[in-house]
Amino acid sequence: MKYTELQADIFSVFDSAAWKAENINTYPSNFVGMNTTNEFIRVTIIPSGQGINLPSISGLILIDIFSSAGDGPQRPYAIADVLDSYLVGKTFKTGLGSTQLTNSSLDERGRDPDNDILYRTIYSIPFNFYGVV
Repeated sequence: MKYTELQADIFSVFDSAAWKAENINTYPSNFVGMNTTNEFIRVTIIPSGQGINLPSISGLILIDIFSSAGDGPQRPYAIADVLDSYLVGKTFKTGLGSTQLTNSSLDERGRDPDNDILYRTIYSIPFNFYGVV
């Protein structure tokens, strides 16, 4: 249950009315953005480390920020600031366990190789999911 609870915790943020009011199109990791607007994010959860007990896990959330290529870094940085306000230092609990997030980082990757009208910036934030024994 740790993986489904982790996913529910993270996506509860992007399913909230407050996030939807930000008007940033948000898609899961298996989304391929060929037929989208020039701005959206894609959320990937990477559970990759051990937790404090068997039902716990740590890892990284990678959020691809896609913006119009050639418009400069202002918009992806603004989106990163919005993401920070929803994620950095927060704890989410939708099931028995809880997910705690720490501090974020940003990495500019350049034009998207699949769609060259888009510029890709990667927002990353580590997490710890604490499962219940």
